Amino acid sequence: MSQTASDPLEFVRERGLGALAEKMGIQFTEFSVDRAVATMPVEGNTQPAMLLHGGAYVVLGESLGSMSANLFAGEGRLAVGIDINATHTRSATSGIVTGVCTPIHLGRSLTVHQIEVSDEQGRRCSTVRITNMIKDRPAS
Repeated sequence: MSQTASDPLEFVRERGLGALAEKMGIQFTEFSVDRAVATMPVEGNTQPAMLLHGGAYVVLGESLGSMSANLFAGEGRLAVGIDINATHTRSATSGIVTGVCTPIHLGRSLTVHQIEVSDEQGRRCSTVRITNMIKDRPAS
């Protein structure tokens, strides 16, 4: 099934988050097939009204869901996003937001993850759902 390591965050460090997630200040704090958690600052990721940009919630969600799907996919396999949606229910204006990713479906060829993004007071700001297709990693 998935890769295992004594330090689950090692997978994240080895693979990297990608330039966009790094620019947005996303930091993983917990990582396993069953649950992944990451934070992101509001500052620097706002829209003109100084609210956290809706796309920032989606980037956080996709970072969590795709990394989780790739951990589940295992060696020699690759998970790629094929669908993502988000429902924003509150606006974050300062501090950090935290995304908690849990699997809804872990299958042979598809995974579905839900990411709940909350502000520092624990209030849900956005719910993101991502579907990833799992395929064999192309030969180098």
